[in-house]
Amino acid sequence: MKERKGCVFSISQDNEPVAGCTISKDVVHQADCQVLYFSLAAQTDISPETYDQVKILYVTAGMLCLYGPEGEREVPQGQVYIARPGIPVGMKSLHGAVYVEITVKEETLMNIDTGKLFSLAGLVPCQDGKIINRDIIQSPKVKFVVMSFGAGTGLSEHAAPGEALIFALEGKAVIRYEGEDHEIKAGENFAFAKNGRHAITADGPFKMALLLTLE
Repeated sequence: MKERKGCVFSISQDNEPVAGCTISKDVVHQADCQVLYFSLAAQTDISPETYDQVKILYVTAGMLCLYGPEGEREVPQGQVYIARPGIPVGMKSLHGAVYVEITVKEETLMNIDTGKLFSLAGLVPCQDGKIINRDIIQSPKVKFVVMSFGAGTGLSEHAAPGEALIFALEGKAVIRYEGEDHEIKAGENFAFAKNGRHAITADGPFKMALLLTLE
């Protein structure tokens, strides 16, 4: 994973659009999963293309507009659209947008419909005293899960068998990574190295998404 580890950062701030340009950054590139960050400046676009695999488009800043033979669809900040294989889709933005694109095999999706718009945070409720997980992608090499934490709940220190990227969706939490505490809030991100020891404690109700990649 081509992302710095062990510190809080913002995908949106690190990939702000450049006037008149479209920018892409390759973050994960393996057989079962590709992850890229895209920045579209105002009045720029990527022409419609047809894909053989599912593309999950998560907008982290601005407003993205998808267009093609099925018409146009706006995807605002915090929303997700899953593009169906075989259907041409283009991306454009009137005022600028930053988004994350995750490409996976269709059979790895877990109970999520393609061709629909939804909120990642809205996929799981938050309940007092409970941690709730919902898998979005599940395969031997990649997992993408949305989690909610009731106030004061958390995960005890452990190490993951692969690299991980966190998207804070709602609320605040403290991430303890290799012995140091890091406060994270909605809109921010954090990455773990393989076998990096970490723990998470919610500071009030907290929701996040976790992308885990395995070699």
